[in-house]
Parts: sequence; structure tokens; C-alpha cells
Amino acid sequence: MASWLERYRNAIIIGLAALLAAAVVALILEQRAGRQSLEINLGEPTPGAGGPIQVYITGAVARPGVYEMTDGDRVVDVLNEAGGFTPKANPEAINLAQRLHDEDQIIVPRLGEPTSAVSGVATAAVNINAATAAELDAALPGIGEVYSQRIVESRTRDGPFTTTEELVERQLIPRATYERIRDLITVGR
Repeated sequence: MASWLERYRNAIIIGLAALLAAAVVALILEQRAGRQSLEINLGEPTPGAGGPIQVYITGAVARPGVYEMTDGDRVVDVLNEAGGFTPKANPEAINLAQRLHDEDQIIVPRLGEPTSAVSGVATAAVNINAATAAELDAALPGIGEVYSQRIVESRTRDGPFTTTEELVERQLIPRATYERIRDLITVGR
């Protein structure tokens, strides 16, 4: 029997290797055939069809505060809930047709106040060189107590900001957070 094995040793090794390769190929093909890709299509949200949301409106309005609205309502709707503009409001500085979303903050600027367009809604820009930690936390989405304290400590320790981009350069906030607030902030020049 040993002579038979020696005589066909190379053929046996090649045959076993071929069987092993065929098994691997079969497993791969079976896995590919059995794997179905999962596709999730969220589609476009239907305006006005959402549930209740909370929106904060402040500035030159009769009754500033947090109002429960419906996702997809417009700025004009929450403005009406808040009693409308005060006589000192700058109504041209705000987009009344802008749709609302949960956690929106709408700041209605007063006449003569600097404004900055954010998603079509005008707001008074926050000076990151002058605002307190509490003001930064309250006025800027995504800036909580920790980030606002970092900003105040950095400007005290490292000097005032010359550009708003320094919030990222000094590694005080992530780039994504900066992109959300970049139009809401100024260095006060």
C-alpha cells in the first residue's frame, strides 16, 4: 500500500487541493446568493405631516418662549403664537416662510441689530469673544455647557478669536458642530 501512495502522492495532493478550492468557492457563492442587501429609503419628509415639535422664539416678539408646533409649520405660524412682532422688530430680516423643525431657535432681530441668515431664518449673531458661557449655551444649537465653557476658557487663556474657524483649529468643538453654528456666530469685528 505504501508503494501505491508513493506512486499517486502528487495526484492525491492535487485532488485534495482542488476539492478544498471547490469547497471555498461553493461557500463564497452560497454566501453571496444568501446575502440580501438591506435598503432603507426614508424618502422626503411630508411637510406639515409630522408630529409635535418644540420651537423657541425670542427677540423682538410680544411673548418670547417655547411653543409646541407641528413639524413643517412655518416661522410665521410660531410668530403668530408668540403675539407677533414688537414695534422695534425688523420684520424684513426674517424669512417668515421658513419651515420649522424640532429644537429650532428663532431670534427676531430688532431694528439696527446685526443679523445673519441661517437656513433662511435671520438671527442676531453671537459674539464668541464677548458672550458668557451661559449665553453661548442658550443661543447656539449643539453647544452645551462643556463646549461653551471651553470657548470661554480658551479666549481667556489663548486670547480673543480672530476668526470663528478658530473654534475648530483650537479643538474646542468638532467640525460638524461648527458647520451647524458658523452662520450664527461672529468675532465682533
